[in-house]
Amino acid sequence: MRSPLLQLAFLFVAIPALATNQKLHHYMTGSAAKGAASAKLQVAADLAQRLAKFRVVQMPYRSAGLTTRERQMVAKLVEACQSIEQIYWRQSDPEGLALYQSLVSSPHASDKRVLRFLRINGSRFDLIDENKPFVGAEQMPPGRGLYPKGLTQAQIDTFLKAHPEKKTEIYSSTSVVRWHNDVLEGLPYRITYRAYLEPAAKSLREAAKLSADPAFAKFLQLRAAALLSDDYFESDLAWLDLKDPKFDIIFAPYETYLDGLLGVKGSYGAAVMIRNKKQSEKLALFQKYVPEIQEALPLAAEDRPSKRGLQTPMEVMDTPFRAGDLRHGYQAVADNLPNDPRIHEQKGSKKIFFKNFMDARVTYIILPVAHKLMREEQAAKVSADGYLLATIMHEICHGLGPAFSRTATGKKNIREAIGPAFGGLEESKADVVGMFALYWLVEHGVLPKEKLEEYYASYLAGIFRTVRFGTGEAHGRAEMQEFNYLSERGAILRDASGRYAVDFEKMPGAIADLAKELLEIEATGDHARAEKWFAKYDVMPDDLKSALKSASDVPVDIDPVSSFKEPVR
Repeated sequence: MRSPLLQLAFLFVAIPALATNQKLHHYMTGSAAKGAASAKLQVAADLAQRLAKFRVVQMPYRSAGLTTRERQMVAKLVEACQSIEQIYWRQSDPEGLALYQSLVSSPHASDKRVLRFLRINGSRFDLIDENKPFVGAEQMPPGRGLYPKGLTQAQIDTFLKAHPEKKTEIYSSTSVVRWHNDVLEGLPYRITYRAYLEPAAKSLREAAKLSADPAFAKFLQLRAAALLSDDYFESDLAWLDLKDPKFDIIFAPYETYLDGLLGVKGSYGAAVMIRNKKQSEKLALFQKYVPEIQEALPLAAEDRPSKRGLQTPMEVMDTPFRAGDLRHGYQAVADNLPNDPRIHEQKGSKKIFFKNFMDARVTYIILPVAHKLMREEQAAKVSADGYLLATIMHEICHGLGPAFSRTATGKKNIREAIGPAFGGLEESKADVVGMFALYWLVEHGVLPKEKLEEYYASYLAGIFRTVRFGTGEAHGRAEMQEFNYLSERGAILRDASGRYAVDFEKMPGAIADLAKELLEIEATGDHARAEKWFAKYDVMPDDLKSALKSASDVPVDIDPVSSFKEPVR
């Protein structure tokens, strides 16, 4: 019998659910793809149309001006990220990984289409179709590859009542849950994924030796050690201490979007980043107002820990290579990390803006969607600068509000208190508090008042971009409820022609009230209140569904193509 470690290391074995001959509506089999491996599978008949929703965009690596050692260091950082990519697939969809590997060498066009959509989603489940399978018949397990299939939260709760000593390992953000006989166990990531973490750590240490920046080299060494201990605290502190680094990386199991069961398991994500010095210098304006915005939030004082004296480093980066949860699905244009509330309390967080990804989103998606769905005079107000400012404030406001929930049983991690709804709740909080903060900056003379309508119009255009992902994705769920609430309050209007517009007079008050609701849900850790709120507001209304059809020729997102190889092993 294999040990638990070996069982986990070889999760990507048989895929019987994919080999079924059962015929389903809207799926093709057999002669529809004659000669291709996918001919034996149930594949969405409209796969070509689904692929057309993602625009291929080159993300070149511009190495001109870098020294030989710097180019060697970047190569080592990319190598480390490639190891992280292997872990992500095993977390997201082990059977999808097996399918990907079976198709990767196929010369058939139909197989290449399946392969590309697997790569876009990082799984067999279509992100913009509520995570329904686009190949095979198996529905997405809420726990993905992080829990045993079929395990429910009720079963976990029942088990933990009988075995309370197991709660820490089961709820750990860095453990894979498995049955061992009739006992649930949480196997640490450092053991589960050691075959990939060891080479990743080795690559980071080699990159550290090539770095001309001692602080960055120290961080890389600490992060390499963290990969093999599952303790990222010290390396996160060192990461925040970096001062205007020319090179940087994201490299950790930070986000919990994959965990639809408990909402606590981190998925690995990675990015290699090169500083855009000119654009980074523009962000200094916002850093000094973070403490004052925190103190102005519509929330009880005890739930607004002071941000005075804490760091808010901001970086604008060009990103030639991403892996894991930053590579698949929703293509982030910014990030606010780390997510550890202890770090937020002690030091703060870092805001990162991916300029090449931001430019692609605005050019190919935001501006075209605005002109399709918004009234002409308001679509003309939508701008790259307006969208960028909303994004900047979104990332800043991930780090604002309560650091912990105060529940009946005491202080609690917000993610754990809220559960699977946390992803959508936190994204919505960052959106809405970000717009609250923009208004505060305008009212205090930091930003020009004549730009406020541009900011609100750009925010609405951003909502239309994001809700096209549907409510199966955290950002889509977040902005769907924002749209419905603001429409209910009359801050978003739809005219007789079916076009949308912002009521600029009503927007500030509606935003403030929505910010208060979302902040209070997090502060109290009220799981039931969060679920009730989303049940009411995260359903797409029919008129919006109809309106979005007019933008069907606009891509939903980009499909980035790196200058580096993206091996899946």
